[in-house]
Amino acid sequence: MPLVSMTEMLNKAKAEGYAVGQFNLNNLEFTQAILQAAEEEKSPVILGVSEGAARYMGGFKTVVSMVKALMDEYNVTVPVAIHLDHGSSLEKCVQAIHAGFTSVMIDGSHHPLAENIAITKRVVEIAHAVGVSVEAELGRIGGQEDDLIVDDAEAAYAIPAECKELVAATGVDCFAPALGSVHGPYKGEPNLGFDHMKEIDSLVGIPLVLHGGTGIPTADIKKAIEFGHAKINVNTESQISSAKAVREVLAADTDVYDPRKYLGPAREAIKETVKGKMKEFGSSNRA
Repeated sequence: MPLVSMTEMLNKAKAEGYAVGQFNLNNLEFTQAILQAAEEEKSPVILGVSEGAARYMGGFKTVVSMVKALMDEYNVTVPVAIHLDHGSSLEKCVQAIHAGFTSVMIDGSHHPLAENIAITKRVVEIAHAVGVSVEAELGRIGGQEDDLIVDDAEAAYAIPAECKELVAATGVDCFAPALGSVHGPYKGEPNLGFDHMKEIDSLVGIPLVLHGGTGIPTADIKKAIEFGHAKINVNTESQISSAKAVREVLAADTDVYDPRKYLGPAREAIKETVKGKMKEFGSSNRA
């Protein structure tokens, strides 16, 4: 099965009332676990890659080659998209596209609206010419994602009218409005702006994206899907379960030094986390 863009899988998810998970790659074991989980659950999947994670793993081309090789080894039959998460510039999006990414996010949310629209529109023109899907963001999502840190004072809800303007002007395939979710662990209870969410969904008409999917109660996840979210991003939860497994192995036997002895259990923990999220999002058996 070749890599695909996100467009078809997200449009199908929105139409049928479920969400596809974006699960971020951090190393080989994360990639193995997420692909295995998707195949076992018969779920479409989006592999999110931040710029920092790509650097850590050896660059965009290395990541794409690793994903393709594992898909071949595992005989993956479900739709898989590889997506640049929080692309910082037009140049980075182009680099990812040239490397074989099938989807990119251009995060112009820190720019004024007109500038965000201009850069997003340019990315869409380039990406769509080669069949690559594009995600945009408006408003400021709090917390830390890779090298991007937005504190509570900077976090801001997206304005519905501006969301409509950006989507109409750019032709993006999916859209991430800031609505109260955060990157990383929550401090206190999540407080999603469902009234804003419902209004934005009615205005833009394309699949919405929920960043910071870790720690959000299932009832809120279901409500977000009902209000147009067809893509939900998860990274922290997989990282936490993976680190917990490593700590348990090393605590149980201080003589362990073979990385396969602790990274193997970490990989299994990631896989179980991802499978649980696929069930929660309703994407299992949708491939």
